[in-house]
Amino acid sequence: MSVQVEKLEHSMAKLTVELGAEELESAIQKVYLKQRGRISIPGFRKGKAPRQLIEKMYGAGVFYEEAAEALINESYPEAVKESGEDIVSRPSIDVTQIEKGKPFIYTAEVALKPPVELGKYKGIKVEAVDTTVTDDEVDEEIKKELEKSARKVEVTDRAAKKDDDVLIDYSGSVDGEKFDGGTAEDQHLVLGSHSFIDTFEDQIEGHSIGDEFDVNVTFPEQYHEKSLAGKPAVFAVKLKGITEKQIPELDDDFVSDVSEFETVDEYKADVRQTLEDRKKAAARNKKEDEAVKILVEDSKIEIPQPMIDTEADSMVQNYENRFRSQGLTLQQYMQYTGMTIDKLRDDMKEQAKLNIESRLVLEAVAEAEGITIAEEDIEKEIQTMADNYGMPVDSMKTLITDSERKSIETDLKVRRAVDVIIDNSKEDKAKKTVKKADDGDEVIEKKKVVRKSKTAKEDSE
Repeated sequence: MSVQVEKLEHSMAKLTVELGAEELESAIQKVYLKQRGRISIPGFRKGKAPRQLIEKMYGAGVFYEEAAEALINESYPEAVKESGEDIVSRPSIDVTQIEKGKPFIYTAEVALKPPVELGKYKGIKVEAVDTTVTDDEVDEEIKKELEKSARKVEVTDRAAKKDDDVLIDYSGSVDGEKFDGGTAEDQHLVLGSHSFIDTFEDQIEGHSIGDEFDVNVTFPEQYHEKSLAGKPAVFAVKLKGITEKQIPELDDDFVSDVSEFETVDEYKADVRQTLEDRKKAAARNKKEDEAVKILVEDSKIEIPQPMIDTEADSMVQNYENRFRSQGLTLQQYMQYTGMTIDKLRDDMKEQAKLNIESRLVLEAVAEAEGITIAEEDIEKEIQTMADNYGMPVDSMKTLITDSERKSIETDLKVRRAVDVIIDNSKEDKAKKTVKKADDGDEVIEKKKVVRKSKTAKEDSE
């Protein structure tokens, strides 16, 4: 096999791959042996007709298409290696010569990893993020935990009120006529959840078990059932049951039941620490996103379109895998949303471009910094992957190809490149002035901080 590389404009290249005539002949013979059982020739039993006779009757190229496909699939990965180019897209294949007794030649037009003119990646100004945790936030988090431990208790001695879970029968009508989907028995409904239209839930409040009453509502103008949109309706309702949530008290007994701690103070301190860690992680992610975005804007990259198309296809495939893990198919999602594969792919192309740009500038930073990854770090990453999939690390290693191992190494370099950018960034803190309000309380005013244009003198230095 021989491979010639022709560099094209906009980080594109054309590979011309040539395979010997004997390889083409071998591929054609394999296709013949595979297909002959399906070909009928008068005077011969199925599968027994000579290849020469089949080619005479159906044309010399009867087996060419499948033979070419097999040769391309077998040879292309090796051709990529032999080219020595960093190819970042799927190939656009064109067969330029296929004829018995002659070499098989095809071309593959591909996108190459584009060069990056890296901007200034140290000293990037990022907005400061407040990671302070307030007492109210701690109380709100604890309230969620208390509600998780709440138990439902039947109520018989009072009327229904907001947040109660009521059990009802109802039958709806419009202009005196019942409509499909407007009748139900033993329906649970949490008052105040806005699960039902308009003021339906509000009109149940104040009624007691056994009450039968009418609820008057109007369907929204944009209601999904067009025949009901904008129309007034009457629901005959019977209230059959009321339950309320009883939320436990926050005390030492509760704390010891739901956590490893013994006292409320210990529990609150742990909740505060958890919230602080969460805020710091979110702040770090925000800084990373902001810094990388600034660096991309300050760098020069020309992304070839096939590279964007390939990334968008990969994103679609990830979507499909995610739906499959949830018991759905991408086709079902399309039916539910009215979306098409082409529209989904087009919608993803802008994000695909951003993903590529971010990745390329971070790889460029890693190269500029001379970042290297030790073998033990790659091994640790593989161990983490094995743990996440719940499989032995040795089994995971058997699934990882050389190219995937190289990808893991690159991922680790990119992470360290992000660390370099953030560790050398500067927080752009909003100035604060404190003044006294009429009632004596302190009021904090933040002055807007405007980042100077990249053309400003400071940024060019």
